[in-house]
Amino acid sequence: MKKILLGLLLLILISGAGLSAQNDNYSERFGRTLNLGVGIGGYSGYYGYIGHMLPVISANYEFDVVRSFTLAPFATIYSYREGYYRETVIPLGVKASYYFDNLLRANSNWDFYLAGSLGFAFVSSKWYDGHQGDGTLHSANPLFIDMHLGIEYHLNDRLGIFLDLSTGVSTLGLAFH
Repeated sequence: MKKILLGLLLLILISGAGLSAQNDNYSERFGRTLNLGVGIGGYSGYYGYIGHMLPVISANYEFDVVRSFTLAPFATIYSYREGYYRETVIPLGVKASYYFDNLLRANSNWDFYLAGSLGFAFVSSKWYDGHQGDGTLHSANPLFIDMHLGIEYHLNDRLGIFLDLSTGVSTLGLAFH
């Protein structure tokens, strides 16, 4: 699934880059954006010990740092239940993004970025009555680093849709500018 999404993103990236050349003085600002998404988590990062994909909800708010570079504090949540065990994980951290729009000479409706995120996952675990066993499960390191490849299409000046492919959580969502 991830290979298909990555292939789709690269196809969009290649076709979107040729849509329109930008003026070198183009001064788009990428920050001041609320990104809300839903997606799936894989086998790495703070999902490392579950062994399958899980649905997640993610939110971040981007701030401009310098031209084409933003920082975004984020929060993500997922919950997992199997048998007598339930776990809720809330990863918090910061995502650093570099936008390649000027380099790709992309149409102003498109944003293309590479990013990295660093964070800490807060885990709440509960065993329900009736559990027979030692009460231990393998767990992932709560500190994590993820890499991201993303694209956003601006529907208008205030709203966009994005796809963020990641080594931890890949999301599809809305960007509010």
